[in-house]
Amino acid sequence: MAQSHASQPSQSLANISIFAGLSSDALAPLEKRCRWRHYQAAETIVDYLDGSDDVFFIVSGEARVSIYSAEGKAITFSDLRSGDVFGEIAAIDGHPRSATIEARTRCIVASMTGLAFRELLQSNTNVAWAVQRYFVAKIRALTTRVYEFSALAVSNRVQAEILRLAKLAPSDGGGACIDLAPTHAEIASRVSSHREAVTREINRLSRLGIIERRGRALIVNDVEHLATMVREATGE
Repeated sequence: MAQSHASQPSQSLANISIFAGLSSDALAPLEKRCRWRHYQAAETIVDYLDGSDDVFFIVSGEARVSIYSAEGKAITFSDLRSGDVFGEIAAIDGHPRSATIEARTRCIVASMTGLAFRELLQSNTNVAWAVQRYFVAKIRALTTRVYEFSALAVSNRVQAEILRLAKLAPSDGGGACIDLAPTHAEIASRVSSHREAVTREINRLSRLGIIERRGRALIVNDVEHLATMVREATGE
């Protein structure tokens, strides 16, 4: 597992989602039990099938959840942002890591041993409930994606993926700006397709005026129009 040390990173868990509502006094002992690291973009934080059981908290930056096939093809499941948690599955069930986690940008990441995390869940019902809600949200998201893979055409899967990213991005009226947007190849890995099919659909959406590229950003000019297209495809 690759790690790079940093001098005096910001050692606060205040923005971590499962700790929302905890006072600074309650956070202080948790922060002391963590190790703190900086990671550079594209650096591996956790390897698929790694036997460690630490739990990680993204203090700042973004990371990506993927598995690589034997041929080296990346299958991307999701992106993680500041405030997100990962590694909790291995900490709870004791099995090897279920995916590779790579830094997508420069990150500050705190980590806690699996034992410390399990003790925390047993001693703090608020955190235990927050972790359960976190799992439920993940299950709902994965259920939606399995349905999309099984029932939707590639073009509709691309639309749904862009809509997901738009809902997470800063909004401006009826639009949204997806900063550091994934490449066409990265979107293809998320929707189980190939780059050429993604390029065709993005070009079509651009011609319709629904999206446009501005440098590394992808601008969704009309989020509601895109949402309507996805609803029509899914029958919702």
